[in-house]
Amino acid sequence: MTQVDDGSPQKKASLWRTVKAVAWGFFGVRKNSEYQKDIASLSPLHIVAVGFVAVLVFIGVLVALVKFAVA
Repeated sequence: MTQVDDGSPQKKASLWRTVKAVAWGFFGVRKNSEYQKDIASLSPLHIVAVGFVAVLVFIGVLVALVKFAVA
């Protein structure tokens, strides 16, 4: 567990919360309160890793759509 500024322990965020944060980041919309919770609980390494996988999935979907449209 990590410590917050007020000294209370805070649980690390789950993979699902990281995926949701990255997905909302792709759309560019996020409540400030949710953003603050993410900053406090998400690991930058996890965000980068999930973001990288999300970009690869997005590119794969685009390639598949183009192949489907051209074929």
